[in-house]
Amino acid sequence: MEPTTPESGPGDELRVVHDHADRLFSWRYERERPQLVTLYNKAAASQWNSVTDLDWRIEVDPERVIDDEVPALRLARRAAALPGSPMAHFGEREFTELGVELFKAQLSQFMHGEQGAMMTAAKLVETVPWIDAKYYAATQTMDEARHTEVFARYLHEKIGDPYPMGPYLQAQIFGLLEDSRWDIAYLGMQIIIESLALAAFGDLLRRTSEPLLQKLLRYVMSDEARHVAFGIVSLTEFYRGLTSAELKERQEFLADNTLRNRLRTLTPEVWERMGLRVEQVLPNLMEAAAQPGAAGTGPFQTFQRAFFAKMVPNVRKLGLLDANDGYLRQRWGEAGLLEFEFAEDTASDYEAYDAVAADRATG
Repeated sequence: MEPTTPESGPGDELRVVHDHADRLFSWRYERERPQLVTLYNKAAASQWNSVTDLDWRIEVDPERVIDDEVPALRLARRAAALPGSPMAHFGEREFTELGVELFKAQLSQFMHGEQGAMMTAAKLVETVPWIDAKYYAATQTMDEARHTEVFARYLHEKIGDPYPMGPYLQAQIFGLLEDSRWDIAYLGMQIIIESLALAAFGDLLRRTSEPLLQKLLRYVMSDEARHVAFGIVSLTEFYRGLTSAELKERQEFLADNTLRNRLRTLTPEVWERMGLRVEQVLPNLMEAAAQPGAAGTGPFQTFQRAFFAKMVPNVRKLGLLDANDGYLRQRWGEAGLLEFEFAEDTASDYEAYDAVAADRATG
């Protein structure tokens, strides 16, 4: 099969990504960064096996996995009750079907995001200048491969056909892969996307009682928390040596990638499978989300607080919150995010997520 071109659509099997970053080979093998050595040793000891550590014999009924209180489904029910709604004809059968499709769409974005994380971690192996960081990024590449594998297997064996990668997620990840600055791959993946993933996985874990998915999520979160800590430790050192102008670029990158309208990530294919177009349902969804008493029903609101509760203290630890006369502090303050400033950062509490070690200690 011939490779597709960079302009290929999301339905094609391959996408060419042009990476403009330099590959750095280091002859300095001294272990000079104790925190990275600790993370590397922890990562090596915490590797888990997707075949033997998860019980794939567990049967999963997609309709029984669906939580009727999932925010996106609650929002759809509200939208269906509005006058003139294209979902007015939906009964329980349609809402159950919609719940399954939304669940598949969510897991599909997890799967695609993990492949993006695998490729980004591989980029870090090649581009970061420090040997300790190269070592750790190599363990993360293996972690992300395993995550991609388990989400793909869970989808194909237990739930159904996956959805294509959403355009917003695709733009985020491909932007990191194509950027010439290695620290932007760190900042975008380790600090933003991995923090968002932790929040999303945690939200789903709280809502599901399906045992295979529960254990899968616990183990993936164990790895992801360590990945965020890796980003904080590495970037804290690197950002001490940047100019104000260079730091401003990173602050603007953070502001742009955390304050965007999350409704852009709605998966159009979900509504197409329900016989509708996203353009038909979006006005009603937005109206329903704005109704009094609708707080927490938006597709992202339930885990958004968890995301920023880690994101803001992590960025404060990097020194980016107050650089350039508090540029980012002002932007995030206007968005009401500074309440999270002094929450515990992930570099300090990543071991609290270690479900792998906890299970081994009790097993």
